[in-house]
Amino acid sequence: MKKTTLLFYLLCFIISQVLISCSTTKIDNPEISISEVESHIKYLASDELKGRYPGTEGDQLAAEYIAQQFQDFGLQSFEANYLQKFEVITSIKAGESSSMEFNGEKAALKKEFIPVSYSENTSLNATLCFAGYGFNIDTDKVKWNDYSEIDYKGKWVLMLKGEPEIDSLKSPYMKYAADRDKVMLAKDLGAGGVLFVSGPAYARRDMLPEPSRRIGSTGLPVFHISRELANKLLEKENKKIEELESALNKNRKPMSFNIDININGSSVIEQQTANTYNVVGYLEGNDPNLKDEYVIIGAHYDHLGMGGKGSSSRKQDTIGVHSGADDNASGTAAVIELAEKFAAQKQNLKRSIVFIAFGAEEMGLLGSKHFVDHMKMPANKVSAMLNMDMIGRLSADSSLEIGGVGTALEYDELLNNQNKFNLATTTEGYGPSDHASFYGVDIPVLHISTGAHLDYHTPEDSFDKINSEGLKMVADFVFDLASEINERDKQLSFQEAGPKTGTVSRKRLGVTLGIMPDFAGKIKNGLRADFVIEGKPAFKGGMKKGDIITAINGQSIANIQDYMYRLSKLKFGQTITVEVVREQTKKVLIIQL
Repeated sequence: MKKTTLLFYLLCFIISQVLISCSTTKIDNPEISISEVESHIKYLASDELKGRYPGTEGDQLAAEYIAQQFQDFGLQSFEANYLQKFEVITSIKAGESSSMEFNGEKAALKKEFIPVSYSENTSLNATLCFAGYGFNIDTDKVKWNDYSEIDYKGKWVLMLKGEPEIDSLKSPYMKYAADRDKVMLAKDLGAGGVLFVSGPAYARRDMLPEPSRRIGSTGLPVFHISRELANKLLEKENKKIEELESALNKNRKPMSFNIDININGSSVIEQQTANTYNVVGYLEGNDPNLKDEYVIIGAHYDHLGMGGKGSSSRKQDTIGVHSGADDNASGTAAVIELAEKFAAQKQNLKRSIVFIAFGAEEMGLLGSKHFVDHMKMPANKVSAMLNMDMIGRLSADSSLEIGGVGTALEYDELLNNQNKFNLATTTEGYGPSDHASFYGVDIPVLHISTGAHLDYHTPEDSFDKINSEGLKMVADFVFDLASEINERDKQLSFQEAGPKTGTVSRKRLGVTLGIMPDFAGKIKNGLRADFVIEGKPAFKGGMKKGDIITAINGQSIANIQDYMYRLSKLKFGQTITVEVVREQTKKVLIIQL
C-alpha cells in the first residue's frame, strides 16, 4: 500500500512538473484593452527609450520588450528569442585622415574642406581647372558646356553649387543643378575629382556641412571647400569666387579655365554600423490543409531618436526625444495586443498568423525588406499582410485610411462588412510604409492608418495626444478582418494595383525600366532588380528578378543613385543597352523604353 501511494505521488509530481514546464503562456487579459494599449505606448514612447533610433540602446530595449510579450503569449519563433537581426548604417562622418594639400600648404579639415557623403574613399594628386556650374547642356532652349574649353581629364574640377537662377521656380537650369548629378557628369567625362564651393548668391553663410547620411559613392573624391580656400586656389589667376559667380549669373555662358596649381587630396568617409531587429512571432494554424498558409500582421517600432540635422525630423533645429507615440508605438501596441488575443484563441485558427514589429522603417523600409528577402515561407503562401502605421489619432468622425484595397479581389467585399469607420480607401499597393515590401513580391496588402498630423516627425508626437479608445477600435477592426481572412476556405487572390516603386522617383526619372530596385543597397557595385513588372520595358527586354544592373548604355551603375541619374538622361521610345549580372554571368539586354 505504501509503495503504491509513493508511486502515485511521484507520478503526480512528474505530471505537474511537465505541465509547469510546458505552460509558458501568460495571458492576463485576452481582450484588446485600453489599459494595456496605453501601457505599451507609455513604455515604447518613454524618454528612457530616447526615440527608438535603430541600433541604439532604446531600440534594443524596445525590441526586447516586444519579444518578451510574444514569449509571454506563447508565440513560436523563427529566430532565437524572436529577434531577426540585421545591420544598418547609423551614421557617417568625415574621417580624420582626410587631407588636402597645395603649394606646400595643408588645408584644415572641417574648416576649409570636408568630403561629401557620396565621395569615394580614395586619393587624387592632380592639377586643377574651374568649370563654372559644371554644366553640359544642349537643348533647344539652353546650350551651355562648361567643359568644352578646358583640360579636365583626370584632374580636379572646381565648380559652383547651384545654378544661375537659384531663386526662380521656372529656371531652365534647375534639372541640371543637383550636386551629385554634376559629379556623375564630371566622372563620365573623365574628371578625376570634384571640388564644390558655394558662392554668396547661393549661400550667404559659407558653411561646410558634415555628411549626415551615406548616399551611394560616385567613385570620385569629392570635397566641399570654403570660399576662402577657393580664392586661395584662384590667386594665380587673379580671380575670386564671388566675381565668377556674379559674372556667370549675369552672362549665362561658360567662363571655364585651367589653373596652374597641383592638389593632393585624400577623401575618407567613415560609417558606423549597428545591429537592429525585426521582432517576429507566430501562431501555427490547425487546419491540415491551410496551416501552411499565412496571414501577416505588422507595424514598425523604430522612430527618429533625438532628431536633429540629417534626420527625418520636421524640426531639424531641435534636439530632443522624438518619442513617436503615434508613429509608430501605436501600431506596435496594436500588434502586441492582437498577438495576445489570437494566442488565447489559437485552437480556432485555420491558417498560421505571423506577428512582426519591424525595425528601421524610418531608414527606408529596411526591416520589412530584410524580412521579405529572408522569408521562412513562400510568398505565394501569404494570403495577406496587414500593416498598421500611425493608428493612434482617430478623429471625431472616425475616419480611417486604408491603402492597398486593389491588391486582392476580395478586399472590397471584406471591407464592406464593417460599419465602425468612415473609410477613405486607395487601391495602390505601394506606399511609404512596410506593406510596400510585401506588395513587391505579389502579396495582397492593406495599409491602415488614422492619418498624418502636425506633430508627425516632431517631438510633439507624444503619448498624451493618443486617442486610446480610437486605437482600440482600430485594433478590434484589424482583429475581425484578420480573423475573416484566416477562416476563408480559399486564399485571397492577389492582383497588381499600381506600380511597385515610389511616385517621387517616377516623377524624377521621367522614364522607367519597370522594376522595383533594391532600395536598401545590399549589392555593392550594382543595383539588384528585386522585382520586374510584367509588360514593362525591362520585362520585355528579358530582365529577370535578381538581375544586378551594372551599366546602362555602357555607363556604370554602382547604386540606386547612379541608376536614377542614368535614367533621368533617357527619353521615351529610346532603345538602350543594359548590362546585368545574372547568376555570376554577365549579360547585355536590349531594352526599348
